[in-house]
Amino acid sequence: MNITVLAVGTKMPQWVDHAVRDYSKRFGREIQFQLKEIKPEKRGAGVNAEQAMAAEEQRIVAAIPAHSYLIVLDERGKAPTSMELADSLKKWQQQGDNLCFIIGGADGMTTYLKQRANMLMRLSSLTLPHGMVRVLLTEQLYRAQSILHNHPYHRE
Repeated sequence: MNITVLAVGTKMPQWVDHAVRDYSKRFGREIQFQLKEIKPEKRGAGVNAEQAMAAEEQRIVAAIPAHSYLIVLDERGKAPTSMELADSLKKWQQQGDNLCFIIGGADGMTTYLKQRANMLMRLSSLTLPHGMVRVLLTEQLYRAQSILHNHPYHRE
């Protein structure tokens, strides 16, 4: 299974890159994990939030791997537990789905991307910094995989 995370934003703090790299190495051979950074649109000089999101949308759409089950992170999405995420991951693996998660930019995401998604998901009801979202998502995907393999990483 391939898991791609498309994240608007570049130049994250070192701890973010280090943590994402650390968790992504733990997946093993079953899951090929990749984080792709999407260049954010520059704000100011007559560029409003809608124009910026539209430009970012074009970059995101171009980066979505073909035939992917699309999951957009959104504050109004479903908030699965770790066990529910593991169950979903198992289902997606059995169906042969490749996953693509999208983390939007500072102003959010366009309606088009949200409507195109197979699923809207939220990691928390709290507002989180984008770097933290990358780390939290990668860790939860690793946790879901470890649950499926009865690895002691997750404890109930």
